[in-house]
Amino acid sequence: MSELEKLINLAKNAAEKIRKYRFARVVSHNDADGLTSAGIMAQALLRAGICFQISIVGRLDEAVIEEVNRSISVEEVVIFCDMGSGQPELIGKVAADVIVLDHHQPVGQSPAKAIVNAHLAGIDGATDISASGTCYLVARELSADNIDLAGLALAGAVGDKQLFRTANAFILGEALKAGVVSIRKGLKVGDGDLVDVLAYTIEPFMDITGYPEKTKEFLDLLELSGRIEDLSEEEVSRLANAVALKLVRQASPEAIEAVIGEVLLLNRELVRNVYDFNSILSTCGKQKIYGLAISLCLKDREIVNEALSLKKEYEKKLVLNIRENVEKIRKGENIWYVITADAISTGSLASTVVRYLHPELPFICVNESEGILKVSARGTRELVSKGLDLAFALREAASAVGGSGGGHNVASGAVLPIGSEEEFLSIADRIIGEQLRKPGKGKAR
Repeated sequence: MSELEKLINLAKNAAEKIRKYRFARVVSHNDADGLTSAGIMAQALLRAGICFQISIVGRLDEAVIEEVNRSISVEEVVIFCDMGSGQPELIGKVAADVIVLDHHQPVGQSPAKAIVNAHLAGIDGATDISASGTCYLVARELSADNIDLAGLALAGAVGDKQLFRTANAFILGEALKAGVVSIRKGLKVGDGDLVDVLAYTIEPFMDITGYPEKTKEFLDLLELSGRIEDLSEEEVSRLANAVALKLVRQASPEAIEAVIGEVLLLNRELVRNVYDFNSILSTCGKQKIYGLAISLCLKDREIVNEALSLKKEYEKKLVLNIRENVEKIRKGENIWYVITADAISTGSLASTVVRYLHPELPFICVNESEGILKVSARGTRELVSKGLDLAFALREAASAVGGSGGGHNVASGAVLPIGSEEEFLSIADRIIGEQLRKPGKGKAR
């Protein structure tokens, strides 16, 4: 049996269990992958005639479990999406049956009735399948008609900057064959006016990013104008080559590879360009407008203009906020880091720095917000190949200062008590140094 077959069997088992319930409480993460996961499960449950309630949360903690327990009964089921694999002790406190649909590294023995996680089948959940992909595999076992949800699964994978191999390749193949998605070659950015798109996207992050005047000068030199989706094949090639030349000076090889190539078009969704679609979801997630995000996944045409307007405004603020925080970056022995407050998106900031500015070492952002310290850490695939495991590093360092952390080897997060940032960074720096000097040491267990 192949690894993919093992994963599909896990999905089959979860689908069989879900069918037995009349009501499901779905709890999912607030990023693009978590929101598409919730969208997939909402439609799959609706079509299966199972009543449901969706909650979107920033992280799984005691407060979430308490809220779930206040509104669930023992004969119902709680489905955790894009979370739950690393918190078996919390799963055990849920006063109902639990199913976990996740792609994070599992920790310990889970009391869940069913777990669908690529790691359990020998597939890397950090790179080869997202939570939304995991939810899609369960949805297609609930009904073959749910193949139209594959676009949401692929959007989640793009949102988590994954590779289209093994499980993701399987989902992409199904989606292409069914006409659920199609592919356009070019720059992997959203649609719209060239100046606006290039000036206010952080993928790619260039010396012209955040500066519309400089962006227009750059485009004038290339003799390009208009909307990016209307460019000819030759114009697209000219633009892609010029962007690649800008990036090659400093960005990581995987960043260059990630922004030039094939753009996924979501043929069954209201916003077809996957980068525009994900940007809307990310905007909704950061601004806690979760209903708008789920409505988009459920194809509510009335919200599209509002969603696009919010996205445009948020993208401009995000670029300026990243520019501001980049000025505060400091270097440790084995990491780059920044200590800041009220950053708009720590994940976006961390990804931007490690992909486009300092790819030689992992980057950690510590952000004071809402009375706690929120941490986002990012690495590169090359650093992971040298032994980097940010999930282990952040879990250990956060635990040492009274916090909690975890995630993937290449991207992880943590929550810390106020005042613990320096000690946390010192411990994380040391652990990461040990990992990079001795590949394999410090790996997640």
